[in-house]
Amino acid sequence: MPIYEYKCDACGTRYERLVLSKSQEIACPKCHSGRKTLQLSVFSTTGKANRASEAPSACSLGGGCCGGACDLH
Repeated sequence: MPIYEYKCDACGTRYERLVLSKSQEIACPKCHSGRKTLQLSVFSTTGKANRASEAPSACSLGGGCCGGACDLH
């Protein structure tokens, strides 16, 4: 059950909705219009690799992670 972000084409309000099925009707919470544009969601992570003083680990570069069993950290 993904959460989608929308922007209302009628009034410009941005909102999120948990979508349970493709047939679910989604309407703007402000003006109740069904005209909307799906927005690109952006997320962020936190961790050691985000600090400028430390080199990124193999895990943060998408090279896989061994849970600390290897010496790549």
